[in-house]
Amino acid sequence: MNGRTRVAVVGANGAFGMKHLDGLQQIEDAEVTVVSATSQEKADAVAAQYRVPNAVVGLDAVLERDDVDAVILATPTGLHAAQTEAVLAAGKHVQVEIPLADSLAGSEAVLAVAEASDRVAMVGHTRRFNPSHQFVHQRITAGEFAVQQMDVQTYFFRRNNTNAKGEARSWTDHLLWHHAAHTVDLFAYQAGRIVQANAVQGPIHPELGIAMDMSIQLKSETGAICTLSLSFNNEGPFGTFFRYIGDTATYIARYDDLYTGRDEQIDVSKVAESMNGIELQDREFIAAIREGREPNSSLRQVIDCYRVLGGLAEQLV
Repeated sequence: MNGRTRVAVVGANGAFGMKHLDGLQQIEDAEVTVVSATSQEKADAVAAQYRVPNAVVGLDAVLERDDVDAVILATPTGLHAAQTEAVLAAGKHVQVEIPLADSLAGSEAVLAVAEASDRVAMVGHTRRFNPSHQFVHQRITAGEFAVQQMDVQTYFFRRNNTNAKGEARSWTDHLLWHHAAHTVDLFAYQAGRIVQANAVQGPIHPELGIAMDMSIQLKSETGAICTLSLSFNNEGPFGTFFRYIGDTATYIARYDDLYTGRDEQIDVSKVAESMNGIELQDREFIAAIREGREPNSSLRQVIDCYRVLGGLAEQLV
């Protein structure tokens, strides 16, 4: 591909829209040509902050443009499936933030559209790209480490409908279809295909209509197990914290950082071009487009995650 890959970020005013814009600024082969938000005022503000030449409202205004090769969707979960299909139908490459959809049927429908397209289609399963998890993955592929157990905590304090910036949300987040998706996919990526999955959840919030606490158990084809605890009720540091218990070591991963089981920090600065998982995710998207290949975290690669989530959702009915 000649020239830079021209990218539009939709949902640019949200917390993750801005994380993508931060990452794209570091990628020489990418050029953000347009940002889209829910209002012109918000779009203009983001465009000014990141020096993007065009600001529009909504996805349709992006898809009709001829200066866009690829679209990053950082929009509400309920829009992901339909918007991903729309981007592919417009002949543009697409990266959609996690989750691909909030149902198994929706996920498989989008996969069918992607497989019928010649465009790059990728889901933002960031844990595959964090340097901490890449370090562990490299040891696994080299035969130097095998996961025996993963113990994972995904904790937030979110008893009202707010986003990662503390702002009011127009949609409701979900522990299973969003936050559990990160760990379900990562566990399979590190330990093999998931062959057993169980879940229980706590009381349903009277206003939000979702479970605020959840516990998930997984087993992979290699015999490794994973215990995942999720909560929107936890007062304390928020985010997801991973403990890998293996045959040759124990690792603790906190986003892009990695520690030994004794909490000694491991230098992962040479694992990849950056220490920013979102930037690395976007680098993979741009590289796959330019090289004409399937990206890590393609729809085909992550669909089993959504099949596991679909089975867990049936257990929680």
